[in-house]
Amino acid sequence: MVGIPTNEMGEPLPPNNHPPPRSNGEDDPWYPFEDEGGFRLADFLYREEEMSAKKIDYLLEIWALDKMKHNDLAPFSSYTEMYNAIDSIELGDAPWQSFCMSFADDNENPADSPWKAASYEVWYRDPARVISNMLDNPDFDGQFDYAAYVETQIYEDDNTTEGCMLCPVILGSDKTTVSVATGHVEYHPLYLSIGNIHNTVRRAHRNAVVPIGFLAIPKSDRKYDNDTAFRKFKRELYHTSIARILQPLKSGMTTPVVQRCPDGHYRRVIYELAAFIADYPEQVALAGVVQGWCPKCTAINKDLDGPSGRRTRGLTEQFIQSSKGDGTLLWDAYGIDNDILPFTHDFPRADIHEMLTPDLLHQVIKGTFKDHLVTWVSEYLVLEHGEKRANEILDDIDRRIAAAPSFPGLRRFPHGRRFKQWTGDDSKALMKVYLPAIKGHVPNEMVQAISSFLDFCYIARQADITETTLRSLDAALQRFYLYREIFRETGVRPTGFSLPRQHALSHYHNLIEDFGAPGGLCSSITESRHITAVKRPWRRSNRYEALGQMLLTNQRLDKLAAARVDFVRKGLLNPSRMLPLPVAETVRQGQVLQDADGEWEVVDDATEFVQGNVTLARRHVRGKQYPKTLQELAAKIHQPQLPELARRFLYDQLTPTANLAPNDSDIEDDNSTNELQMKHAAASTPLDACPPTTLVVEE
Repeated sequence: MVGIPTNEMGEPLPPNNHPPPRSNGEDDPWYPFEDEGGFRLADFLYREEEMSAKKIDYLLEIWALDKMKHNDLAPFSSYTEMYNAIDSIELGDAPWQSFCMSFADDNENPADSPWKAASYEVWYRDPARVISNMLDNPDFDGQFDYAAYVETQIYEDDNTTEGCMLCPVILGSDKTTVSVATGHVEYHPLYLSIGNIHNTVRRAHRNAVVPIGFLAIPKSDRKYDNDTAFRKFKRELYHTSIARILQPLKSGMTTPVVQRCPDGHYRRVIYELAAFIADYPEQVALAGVVQGWCPKCTAINKDLDGPSGRRTRGLTEQFIQSSKGDGTLLWDAYGIDNDILPFTHDFPRADIHEMLTPDLLHQVIKGTFKDHLVTWVSEYLVLEHGEKRANEILDDIDRRIAAAPSFPGLRRFPHGRRFKQWTGDDSKALMKVYLPAIKGHVPNEMVQAISSFLDFCYIARQADITETTLRSLDAALQRFYLYREIFRETGVRPTGFSLPRQHALSHYHNLIEDFGAPGGLCSSITESRHITAVKRPWRRSNRYEALGQMLLTNQRLDKLAAARVDFVRKGLLNPSRMLPLPVAETVRQGQVLQDADGEWEVVDDATEFVQGNVTLARRHVRGKQYPKTLQELAAKIHQPQLPELARRFLYDQLTPTANLAPNDSDIEDDNSTNELQMKHAAASTPLDACPPTTLVVEE
């Protein structure tokens, strides 16, 4: 699976062959727009401003009045013409289709309930076409892997796949509510990405995660909420819908498909269902396990951290065969819901248990930290001190959190942690200030437990992970397991720690080896995609039968994104995010470019250029009066060695080749280091990008 370039017929090319040129449409390069202005206006009004049709018409009318003075026309006569131009874009096109499903009634199971008589509509896109659009996207060139990093079983099973490119298919689904006040409107989108694309691209909202389906959400009267037949039907509808949506990929999982890739070369591609991004409730539905059991291993639900093995498709089939289909035995002894047949059974080499990815957002950040540790600390204070005194201590903890100073990368909580709805960003921000806030109010073992968990969390969130990193991850987890016993001993968790989301931490070592850095396959990706694919399109709709309008909005946004990439590739459009391909190739060859009047020019003498530059914004912070000399500053911050450290730092910067021993004191005493100008860094600057203050030496 090394991704050897081929021609359009799938025949391997000799080494170092250039890819065939892409069509530039020389007759009408801006088609279907008149010129750059037409495209940029459509892109600005529809994608960036999300302007309503009525306001677009009003703006174009004003524009036309001005153009009439010069016997000229506005780019579009109306919003209808602009929409038609967007709809005429052929690139990135993947039309929406639908199918309907209903309860299969017969003499033994008549349609005697409203939910049985109803028809459920599922909207979807052809996933093969969506993947083809992704593979043919030159925006991903340079951030795309053509060869697999690990050996696969595919070639061993079929040696005709030699030289093919593996295309791992990544799926993700999650229900989301767009309106609680107006009828609790919710949708269940299904997303698709591919594993060849780098994690940084997938997280950067560059059309690397695409909605390919909106699953039906069966609803009925309250009396059917606990109806066994209704619950079974919902699970069957869920898996059957996903299996049907993915059917166009099935043939490509055994027979290579010739596709053009971001670098312009054709390759023979083999699809593989590789990963599924989901939170715990969705993982339970996907894996066909009982709530409270682990979808990744065979640990008993009452002792999740006890002995266990890997849960696999083959093992589940063995359990079902050995139990002779006894549903009660499977449920109680193995945590298997035999009413569910996972959609992966319809596809070769697919195992839903192996596909489930780590979920930093719900397992680590919101799960273990917010829902477990923060809650347990509050419960401990109530058990230890009573409710009245516990509330006083919690108020003091909130005051400590609110007292955190302004600092780049730190978020301030003016009222402590007393907010009703926590987001993942809230939890990540609170992690940075929570530990010192509880110090002294809880036993040291609790502080150590939370400290060990934070070590685990920050290691798991790293983008680059090595074997040394994995050892550090394991060590942090073992420390957390050791110190969290304090919550059992103090009566906060008398029944232990059989919590599925917290138990998932024990699988992170293996999951990182299987999937890479967890941040690249986290449910935060699908959560953020909800905003652009579901929530904003819903707000743009008129709320009446909104789904059809939302689908059209998504299709138009995809077309505009594909058109922008194509215009950049042709050199017609100066990109705002990345360089066009010819320019990117120049950069890869080691040359330095600069933007000169909208054109990219090669810099002959690049000695004055650096690879990266950070300019810190500055703002006045009221009430901050800093001393003017190092000695006064050292006294204020209780760091008497600050003048000596500053002199050594400046000496090292001015004489980088000097080999000064640590105890040497023959540094020339320069009083200029005593004159300082203190400036606060902007709070929006990343924590790891700058120091808390900037020292500017006055000559």
